[in-house]
Amino acid sequence: METQYEINEETMAILTIDNNSSEVFEVNNHYIISKASNKIMEDSCRYFGSSLDGRRKGTEYMIGISYKPPIIVEESKELIFFPTSNSRENSNWIGLKYIKSYYREGENLFLKFQNDVKVQLNISYGILDNQVLRATRLESALRGRKIAKKTIK
Repeated sequence: METQYEINEETMAILTIDNNSSEVFEVNNHYIISKASNKIMEDSCRYFGSSLDGRRKGTEYMIGISYKPPIIVEESKELIFFPTSNSRENSNWIGLKYIKSYYREGENLFLKFQNDVKVQLNISYGILDNQVLRATRLESALRGRKIAKKTIK
């Protein structure tokens, strides 16, 4: 079992197994990491020059969301992830750019990625839909800033 992992352009999701391990889905790989999901997120934010708390504050500044905020792990590659539960707990973290669809199947909620891998999430459809919308708002704000920056030059 791996002990180190940094979020990268291929990362689709980090799902909590327990307080000490996570399941990571990439476009072409799948790993079990012996580290809590929030610790992977913290380490990845630090790798890209900030902290998880700093990224949360950035989201609050950009779009006014402080509860379960989506975060920009890395700006230039638009690596935006959102938690499925209170982000102070070990949460599942979902990468916005690889979501293809999400749907109910009976009592279960499934998230399907662009590569057709699907995962079951233990949250309501409404919670997931709200988190996707929040992450999309953050993505839009980030792109707007990039466009404004190019226009000013």
